[in-house]
Amino acid sequence: MRDMMICAAIIFSLSEAWSQEPGTNQSISVNSSTSSPESFVVRNLAFNLGSEVNLTCSNKTWNEMMFVTWTIKLKNKECRIGYSNEGRSDDLCNDGKSLRNTSSAQSYLHIPNFSNNDVGVYKCESVYTGGNDNYLIHVNITVGPSISAWFEFKDNKMVAVCKAERGKPAASISWSHPGNSSSVETASSHGCFTVESRLVLLEGMDKENLSCAIRHPYWKGLRILTPKNLLKKGYIPWLCILIVAVIMLLAGFLLFVHKKLITLRRCQRTETSPSKSPPVGNLSTVDVEEVEPYASYVQRVNSIYCSSADLFT
Repeated sequence: MRDMMICAAIIFSLSEAWSQEPGTNQSISVNSSTSSPESFVVRNLAFNLGSEVNLTCSNKTWNEMMFVTWTIKLKNKECRIGYSNEGRSDDLCNDGKSLRNTSSAQSYLHIPNFSNNDVGVYKCESVYTGGNDNYLIHVNITVGPSISAWFEFKDNKMVAVCKAERGKPAASISWSHPGNSSSVETASSHGCFTVESRLVLLEGMDKENLSCAIRHPYWKGLRILTPKNLLKKGYIPWLCILIVAVIMLLAGFLLFVHKKLITLRRCQRTETSPSKSPPVGNLSTVDVEEVEPYASYVQRVNSIYCSSADLFT
């Protein structure tokens, strides 16, 4: 009897605790009933980068709605957008998001040009005549990857490579031919993923009809690639280095030949040029001009002397 009384007391105390109204952030359930204002229907949605996004949390029209409030928790901020049937509006986000109505007067939250900054948790609380709807929507982004495929040689073997870069979520890659393939997935700091699949080609494998199929939620269908370029990736840098080295060697050789030719021409001009000593003819003329006055003086003296001698004979 005593045990029964203790059990009854415990059950009564639990019912008292459940009947109390908990905080709105402490009672979050998945796919729960919307009869309680603390219960939220949880959704997980993803949208393509750059798309127009519309989020709804009630199928009631504006005539039935009393108010609707979106509480948004993003990576860099938290904000709120709301509207009441009294005409009051509240927008603390100021980033392009807005409340709109469909043609049938149903409310929805519009997000233009969806980007990574819009990723977060969107909590919607709407109250209408006779009830309320509460949703907790985890919104993520889908980014299409850049894709490429090529052949390369490694360890004396030809390898086919298929790559999907910077996608979110990670892409999946498969090959049209079975074989020894391996995939490596790496994540970037922005939450995007790069997947590279490598297939070692067996001897006699048909390379012409080899292809890889890439699947990603960003696309409606598959992307099929056929690797053909043998000079992609590791071969192109080495080829460029080789070309640059050849050009530099050729330019150096031409410069060396040009300098040698200039030096040879200067030597030839030096050997064939005349002597820089003063010419003999000019020196004789100078000597004659310097001696001529003296010769005239002697001749005159001699003539005077002869004239005097004639007078005495």
